[in-house]
Amino acid sequence: MSIKHIITPREKDIGDFSVRRVLPYARQKMVGPWIFFDHMGPASFPAGKGVNVRPHPHINLATVTYLFEGEIFHRDSLGNAQSIHPGDINLMVAGRGITHSEREREEVKSVAHSLHGLQLWHALPEADEETDPAFYHYPARELPTFLQAGVDMRLMMGSAYGFTSPVKTFAETLYLEAHMKTGQAFDLPGAEQLAVYVAAGKVSINDQEISRYSMAVLDDGQSGTVQALEDACIAIIGGEPMPERYLDWNFVSSSRERIEQAREDWAAGRFPLVPGDEEEFIPLP
Repeated sequence: MSIKHIITPREKDIGDFSVRRVLPYARQKMVGPWIFFDHMGPASFPAGKGVNVRPHPHINLATVTYLFEGEIFHRDSLGNAQSIHPGDINLMVAGRGITHSEREREEVKSVAHSLHGLQLWHALPEADEETDPAFYHYPARELPTFLQAGVDMRLMMGSAYGFTSPVKTFAETLYLEAHMKTGQAFDLPGAEQLAVYVAAGKVSINDQEISRYSMAVLDDGQSGTVQALEDACIAIIGGEPMPERYLDWNFVSSSRERIEQAREDWAAGRFPLVPGDEEEFIPLP
């Protein structure tokens, strides 16, 4: 059997709505460099409600935001202010420390609207943990889209099937989306560690059924064949394994002491403010 774990996400309240938190999981802290995986929505909001994540800090990781539907407005302490739309990638490298907020523009929030997407964090290699913070936005048109065995695919990060994404990586990293029609099948790409998340529909991997909102983690170095048991949307993640990382609130690091320092810095107001969003913040839990 090539499937090591099937993960059922936990519901996590993040303020005005809840998300499905897949990683970290008790028996599977990471898949390759990926240490955090949230599925946002599908959620519908009435006028006046929506995503409203106040400024908060990160260190030693990179966040990756991708939407199927809706819009989020990102601001950070470097002065970046960027809307993300379906198909785009927002990559925020926290490095030695960054503060950001995720809200919605008034034009979006003033009417009924929907949101559906994924947010992932990947740990930075130890040599890059304290790199300068940075932000990169990649419009949907810059990401490779192609057919593989007749299946519509979009390559967000890394290389697969002869294509390479322009999105910056720090380690061997894979992030791929596939939209499948009932009965379609394809062989998974190779990676040292690999997992498949079913965002919609139902699939089988090597004849084992994987239902909607579940993640199948394959045994290290193993691949397999995915078949759609009904129309499905899946995300494939993976890459090279990393040494143990510690995760505390919004902080990821190879050092417990570094995380404690970050907690003290946030509590003492030593992280930079977000220009245009200086009035609010999320307190240290």
